[in-house]
Amino acid sequence: MAATDVRSDLRAGRAALRECSWVEARAAFERAVGAGAGPEALEGVAQAAFFLDEPDAAVDAHERAYAAYRSADRPVDAARVAIALAWEYRAYRGEPAVSDGWLGRALRLLEGREPTRERGWLALRQASFALPGDPALSRRRSAEAESLGRELGDIDLEMTASALDGLAMVSQGEIAAGMARLDEATTAATAGEMSDPVAIGFSCCYLIFACERVRDFDRAGQWCQRLARVAADQNVRALRAVCRAHYGTVLMLRGEWARAEAELTEAAAVLARTPREGADAFARLGELRRRQGRSEEAASLTGQSEHHPLAILCRAALALERGDLAAAADGASRHMRSLGGAIIERAPALELLAEAHSEAGRSDEAMQAALELRAIADRAGTDPLLGAARHAEGCAHAAAGRQDDAREEFEDAVGLFARAGLPFEAGRARLALACSLRALGRGDAALAEFDRAHEALISLGAEVEARRARRLRGRRRPGARPELSPREREVLALVARGRTNAEIAASLVLSEHTVHRHVANILAKLGAASRAAAVAAATEQGLI
Repeated sequence: MAATDVRSDLRAGRAALRECSWVEARAAFERAVGAGAGPEALEGVAQAAFFLDEPDAAVDAHERAYAAYRSADRPVDAARVAIALAWEYRAYRGEPAVSDGWLGRALRLLEGREPTRERGWLALRQASFALPGDPALSRRRSAEAESLGRELGDIDLEMTASALDGLAMVSQGEIAAGMARLDEATTAATAGEMSDPVAIGFSCCYLIFACERVRDFDRAGQWCQRLARVAADQNVRALRAVCRAHYGTVLMLRGEWARAEAELTEAAAVLARTPREGADAFARLGELRRRQGRSEEAASLTGQSEHHPLAILCRAALALERGDLAAAADGASRHMRSLGGAIIERAPALELLAEAHSEAGRSDEAMQAALELRAIADRAGTDPLLGAARHAEGCAHAAAGRQDDAREEFEDAVGLFARAGLPFEAGRARLALACSLRALGRGDAALAEFDRAHEALISLGAEVEARRARRLRGRRRPGARPELSPREREVLALVARGRTNAEIAASLVLSEHTVHRHVANILAKLGAASRAAAVAAATEQGLI
């Protein structure tokens, strides 16, 4: 092929990239590669493969382009490709050590050279990889990239750095300022000011990540719909799938489970070939299955994303449901240990920890987790987080026998969750409120709340929680006393003396798991949601 034909194919490939016509771009660049074109053609093939969601082809072409740029003694171009490979090895192959190696090569190749766009993207990659473990480092690198973008007049670099800095600020608890930066950057991305589809994709994703962390679901819902249109216009299938995964979570929390299932299933299918994004989608779908009461499917899905933070939390919640309180607490603690300096991300684990400690009779530990969650919720100021904090405090109060305080917290939680449009959370809080009312001797009010909780949960499709509501409500004849086994009476007597599950196990020479099962049976038979409520009900009925 003549040199003019090669140049023509390169021009056609670049034009197709600008038009987001990825198939045409790949075909033009592949023709140029076949005719002996230089590394630019290989890099073009890699870019097209990236947007076509062909990870292996992208990595292969980028590695060949890197070698060609190095042979041609073009270090800045080689550094640009190395930065792309660093992201691909993390996202596509789940190999952070190899990714770090590529970042190291890029850093060395750019040393002592004039400021370039590549140096800014190197700082951005370092910043994104530092989250969530070291948000302070992430902010320093983001500031470098933003300053360089402004100096070079590169709005794509500047706004992506601003968005990532906003996400790091939110992770550190600077909610209002961080969200303001994210809103501005995403406006630039969706208003046509930015042109690089990669920069647009990352800027938009950072906003959605932040919305989820502070549970600002109204904001997330508004942006997800807009971003889906941008992703369609840019023909970026992976960005569209990431947006669908996060929007699916918003729909799940709002109680639109049929629509959530459609969004999450499609996102998981598209992202399955990329370890990081695929694990995220599987974990989200697993959480939907858990809420639907499909525990085996939830466990299977989270097993496909074993080390993902959302999967760890989902498995901890499954452990809590089956009464394995130690596993639930361990999962929550494991999640928090992985977060480093990130503050906001601790919230869901603290919720689980407060419930697990409460059910185990460790009221002091439960309150400690609840108060930390309350501090996070107060900083975020969103109804879902404030509701979660009230619910956790209610659990801690109930475990300590302070039923009046528990009732107030559960009432607040119900109101906050309802106002936020979160029916599953509202139903669980209402169920806890019903149990507190019963423990306070307000039987008619308790029955009304049990019925409202059951109706809400059954209409949602949360069959496991709905059955729990019916079981706790009970159907004993007026004045009939529940049948407790001799062993259950022994356990109940020790619960009344304030003993934890571990102390009861040691006293009766049982396993802690067996004690938990006895306590769960006692609560069910007495229609109580907490140990303190069970003691109150048993005392009233002359069982102890």
